[in-house]
Amino acid sequence: MAKIKTVYSCTECGGQSPKWQGQCPHCQSWNTLVETVQAPASANPRFQAWADTTSQVQVLSEVEAVEVPREPSGIGELDRVLGGGLVRGAVILIGGDPGIGKSTLLLQALSEVGARRKVLYVSGEESPQQIALRASRLAVDPARVRFLAEIRLEAILATLKQEAPEVAVIDSIQTLYTEQVTSAPGSVSQVRECAAQLTRMAKQTGTTILLVGHVTKEGSLAGPRVLEHMVDTVLYFEGESHSSHRMIRAIKNRFGAVNELGVFAMTDKGLKGVSNPSAIFLSSYRDDVAGSCVLVTQEGTRPLLVEVQALVDDAHGFQPKRLTVGLEQNRLAMLLAVAHRHATVACFDQDVFLNAVGGVKISEPAADLAVILAIVSSLRNRPLPEKLVVFGEVGLAGEVRPVSRGQERLKEAAKLGFTRAIVPTANRPRQPIEGLEIVAVDRLADAIDYCKA
Repeated sequence: MAKIKTVYSCTECGGQSPKWQGQCPHCQSWNTLVETVQAPASANPRFQAWADTTSQVQVLSEVEAVEVPREPSGIGELDRVLGGGLVRGAVILIGGDPGIGKSTLLLQALSEVGARRKVLYVSGEESPQQIALRASRLAVDPARVRFLAEIRLEAILATLKQEAPEVAVIDSIQTLYTEQVTSAPGSVSQVRECAAQLTRMAKQTGTTILLVGHVTKEGSLAGPRVLEHMVDTVLYFEGESHSSHRMIRAIKNRFGAVNELGVFAMTDKGLKGVSNPSAIFLSSYRDDVAGSCVLVTQEGTRPLLVEVQALVDDAHGFQPKRLTVGLEQNRLAMLLAVAHRHATVACFDQDVFLNAVGGVKISEPAADLAVILAIVSSLRNRPLPEKLVVFGEVGLAGEVRPVSRGQERLKEAAKLGFTRAIVPTANRPRQPIEGLEIVAVDRLADAIDYCKA
């Protein structure tokens, strides 16, 4: 009998080490090595069959580029994030905090797709009774969805081969285990092996597989980092537990654009898509309050209007506080230095707090100008001009740099009733936009001087 060999696998990159170490030698992450049992190389005959198949070398110019057909999921916001719909043979990984709505959204999508295609819902966490109760609460047609409660991978693969569904949901990948690996379900080796075999099944049969993934306390997907490289699309659910709004973002998409954002509202009938999220984010906005500025940000192909709030107060300690919610904290320190050097705005003895209203996470530099104007407004306790929107990147020399898709941003602002816009000079539209006064600036000081008037 072969001797069982123990190795230590990294939960971040999946790399293996013969002994435990505090730092992974492959990705340099700390405290990520966990003990696993290494399966023999010849334990799975499917690998040998797969290795025996050969592929022919082709010239890329001889390969016919065919547009990938898509199957609408029946939920417009989900289709937007996926790049138009579900792709045959694609593997989609959906992660998010517990209770944020992953299973709810997938059950709604399966019900819609089930009206036209054969679908299968595989659950390793919930019983058939629990899924039936959720379907009743969501008012979906349970006759459209076929269900399987199973965590053994071999039984799931046999069912997929027998049923041949066009779309299948696995909820969740961390609960599955394969008999070819002796470690416990949820371990690095189990997650990696189960995901690899499901991906191979999807490519061979053309079944679209949606995997639900758990997340760690830091918000990243649990399991080895190689899991995200295996799949075609990675989606993240975002949102606060106390808010009814949910956002789903594409981090990786081989069949569409990344950083697309879908916005949902959680109701008693499940998740409903929000076609105009800017109106929600600005629902409680008031333009007569100091420290508030409206930013036109871009999420994928969709422009969003988000309120940026700043609070500047006297520091009560030796080290002034710099706190941000939804914005980059390191960039705030840089912007405060630029404002002091090029616009004589001094906050070295002030606590500065920033917040992007609505739970939106803004990472693009187009928020720089809005952040500084909100800080100046709060520092001087003077509201910004009425019906004003702002966007623009601020450089270290105090210049205001252009951003992408300026025309779409301005049109979205005009559609929502804003009448003034401070933009970089390079983003000035060639044709005037009806009802919108454009103020083009080259320097940060020019934008601050206009807000004084």
